[in-house]
Amino acid sequence: MNARNNQKHTRLGVEMVRKLSEDGKRIFTIQDARRVASSCGITDSYLLESLHHLSNTGWIVRLKRGLYIIYSSFPGMTPIHEFEIAMALVHPATISHRSAMHFHGMTEQIPQRVYVTTIQPIVASRAVKRRNKNQRSFSREINGILYQFVRIKPDRFFGFKDYWVGEAKVTITDPERTLIDGLITPKYFGDWAEIYSAFESQFSKLDLDKMIAYSLRLDAAVAKRLGWILENIGGVDNSILEKLEGIPIKGYRVLDPTGPRKGHCNKRWKIQENLPGRVIR
Repeated sequence: MNARNNQKHTRLGVEMVRKLSEDGKRIFTIQDARRVASSCGITDSYLLESLHHLSNTGWIVRLKRGLYIIYSSFPGMTPIHEFEIAMALVHPATISHRSAMHFHGMTEQIPQRVYVTTIQPIVASRAVKRRNKNQRSFSREINGILYQFVRIKPDRFFGFKDYWVGEAKVTITDPERTLIDGLITPKYFGDWAEIYSAFESQFSKLDLDKMIAYSLRLDAAVAKRLGWILENIGGVDNSILEKLEGIPIKGYRVLDPTGPRKGHCNKRWKIQENLPGRVIR
C-alpha cells in the first residue's frame, strides 16, 4: 500500500472510530465496527485490515479476539476505567478482592492489579502471562495494567451489585462479600492482617446477618473464621457468635488458609491460629 492509500485508509479508519465513539461504543466488537464501516467508505473485506492498522497506529487497543477499546488519546475520549475494561473481558464477572476493598474505602493501599472474579473456564491464550497449575486464576496485562482473574464455582458466585464508576456501571462485590473473600483467599488482599484491619475499621457498617448468610452458603471453615474474627474484634452479640459456633465441622481449620498448619488450636472455633508471632487481639 503506497503512502497516499495508507493516509486514505487511516483517515477512513479514524472516521469509523469517531462514529463508534459518538455512538457510545468506547469498547466495541467487530460487529459494532461493521455496522458503521460502510458509511465511512470501508468495505467489509477491508475491515479487519483496517482494525489491525488502527491498532498498530495507536488509535485503538485490541483486548481480545473481536473486542477493542478506543484509546484515551483519541480526540474527545475520556480515559476508560480499568473496571469497565475488566467487565468487557469476561462475562459474567465482578470486581473483587483487593480492588473491591479499595473501592469500598476499606484500605488506603492502592492495588497493583485489578482483581476480577468469574465462573467462566480459563482458556489459555497468548495474552495470558501466568497461570497456576489448577487454572483457577490467571493474569493479563493491558496498557500496563495487570488484570488478575479468579475462577470460582457457579454456586459461590454471589454477593455483588452494580455501582457507577466514572461513566460506566460495573459489578463489584459488596462490602460483606469482599471481606468474606478475605477469609478464603487473603493472598489476594495483601495478607491476613490487612483483612483483620478492614474488619475492625468497617465493623459498625457491616450487615452481620448478611455476612453469616454468605458464610453458610460457602463452607463451615469460612463460618468458623468469621466467628473467630468477630469474637476477637468484640462488641458482637453472643447469640450471633453461638450461631456460628454451633455449625458442625470435622477437625480443625487454619485461620489463614495460605499459612502453615501450626499454632494454637482454639477449641471454641475449631481454628488453628497459624498467624506469625502473637495472635491479633
